[in-house]
Amino acid sequence: MKTKKIAVLMGGPSTEREVSLNTGGAILKALQEKGYQAIAMELNPLHFVEQIKAEKIDVVFNAVHGKFGEDGTIQGVLELIGIPYTGSGMLASAVAMDKVISKRLFMADGIPTPRSLFFQHTTNTSEILQTIDKQFELPVVVKAASQGSSIGVSIVSDAPSLETAIEEAFGYSDHIVVEEFIKGKELTVAVIGDETAQALPIIEIVPHSGKYDYRSKYTKGCTDYIVPAELEDVVTERIQNLAVKAFRLFGCRGVARVDFMMDEAGQPYVLEINTIPGMTATSLVPKAAAATGLSFSDLCEQILKMARK
Repeated sequence: MKTKKIAVLMGGPSTEREVSLNTGGAILKALQEKGYQAIAMELNPLHFVEQIKAEKIDVVFNAVHGKFGEDGTIQGVLELIGIPYTGSGMLASAVAMDKVISKRLFMADGIPTPRSLFFQHTTNTSEILQTIDKQFELPVVVKAASQGSSIGVSIVSDAPSLETAIEEAFGYSDHIVVEEFIKGKELTVAVIGDETAQALPIIEIVPHSGKYDYRSKYTKGCTDYIVPAELEDVVTERIQNLAVKAFRLFGCRGVARVDFMMDEAGQPYVLEINTIPGMTATSLVPKAAAATGLSFSDLCEQILKMARK
């Protein structure tokens, strides 16, 4: 692999551009320190194939979050032109990016997930509000169906805020998810592998503000992380097994992060899968890897070696 030219692809037009640039920069530095012929490449959707050909790229390390990078688009283009790339394939990426489809798969396969309702933008807002009122008690969680980094996500505790949260979520996606609010511990599990898959130590996320929003995720000092999470062994094993089950169900590859809520009775619920998790200074996957003794640069190298051909 060290004889090949590697493009660390980052940036792009999504709402997660800045996070992607931070992720890509950290990966680029790690690979270069390992002796790889890695270069930075900012995604230009109109000239992406030309970029790859002009630089004579052999492998792409995909660090583009959100639109194009995480929804299967880049994966499909790279498969079309025969360039290996890191991470999950086109179908797994597209399915995991869509929270509505993800929820339906979880439910179909018996993976516990919070009870949810799905709406599209063509539905009358008053009808949406009436349906939510019949099905749920507040608080509820309102999510845009195709965003990451907690963008377009609101925890709504009062009726006057619900319509605003719905409108905000529809501003990011044509479909939204409204799910029951699970009070308890917020947990996440990184899973790494290809033909085989291994769950890394569970992380408990404790935001100082009480909400793990964009600011809490990407501002140092705003959130505490307990690694490994202080759980009974039987609970740890159950949650890690669920994470691996979800990883395999979606057909993921490389590294992915499965997010959970665990209620006060100890019942875990899978929220979503992130097929291109952040790799910044405050990111969760590097924290989990470090707990096993795997350095950030070794983690990047391991992901690179699993590049999809």
